[in-house]
Amino acid sequence: MDLYLKQFLVKSKDRISDDDQLQFLKRMHRLLDNGYSLLGTLEVMTWDKQLANTAEQIINSLKNGFSLEQALSNCSFHSSIVNYISFANTNQNIEENIQRCYMMFEQRLNNLKKFKHLLRYPLILLSLFLPLLFILKQSVLPSFLELYQQSPSSSSLIIFSIFLIDWLGLLLILTCLGIGGIAILWKIYNQRLSIEKKLRVYQRIPIFRTYIKLQTSFLFASQFSTLIKTGMSFKDVLDQMIYQEKQPIISYYCRRMGKQLSNGHPIPTLISQFFFLEMQLTAIFQRSNNNQALETDLFLYAEILLEEIQRKLVKYLTYIQPVFFIIIACFILFVYITLMWPMFQLVKTI
Repeated sequence: MDLYLKQFLVKSKDRISDDDQLQFLKRMHRLLDNGYSLLGTLEVMTWDKQLANTAEQIINSLKNGFSLEQALSNCSFHSSIVNYISFANTNQNIEENIQRCYMMFEQRLNNLKKFKHLLRYPLILLSLFLPLLFILKQSVLPSFLELYQQSPSSSSLIIFSIFLIDWLGLLLILTCLGIGGIAILWKIYNQRLSIEKKLRVYQRIPIFRTYIKLQTSFLFASQFSTLIKTGMSFKDVLDQMIYQEKQPIISYYCRRMGKQLSNGHPIPTLISQFFFLEMQLTAIFQRSNNNQALETDLFLYAEILLEEIQRKLVKYLTYIQPVFFIIIACFILFVYITLMWPMFQLVKTI
């Protein structure tokens, strides 16, 4: 146990921060774009004291036969970076894929910072207000109940308030337990479920399915445009994309499309069969007359999808703070009515 804890603490201490990961990818892309080889890029990055340790670890991993995504994973890079870089190693456009990778990761960090900023004040207010409700229920309301026991209307209101606070507390506890239980069960059974069952589960989650659809369409368009640029046929591109183990939906879809493409079915028809691929992809494949036009259209559409993902995430995030403030305002109004209404009733009896 002590050994495990020590390893965990060392790993946590050596973990590269998200901001440093983003800086690492940007620096890596800039050097690759200037003509450096992958190892040459990493050797130049050892000149930067902040990134030197990470660069040296990746160099050692590459020299020991590890792939780039494995080396990044060993250095505790974020899973989204590792997943995207795993595709970059399958083609010759590694600098282009790293650029898209850091753009996606930068977008993710910006959204995460915005999410934390939006939650900061509501959580502070909620953390102050929940103890207030507890004190109100345990101390203030029972005292009021004894004081106003001669007034039926006031007593019934106080009894209802105590019941409501108990109910809200129970609801909060059950909600937390439910979310925790679902997360634990998903963690346990996630690896056991087939990809078909996972996709059926995803389709039943309203907001999440929209995000998955946009992300899958973006990855498909981005990867297909990159591979078609190398002169591969559609069948070869699909065969190459099958081996994306870090992107199971893409791999599953491409495996099914590859089989049906061999049977003579056109690819636009095949794309339209899959729920998590946007219908616009079908239109793009129908309108493009050659591989160069298709590569350009898919590249531009991937950029549009990336912007759409950003727009929807920002839209959902902007709803969080108003909803929290409305809930807290309702609580404050409830406390005010609970405390003041019995007093008004008492004044009337005087």
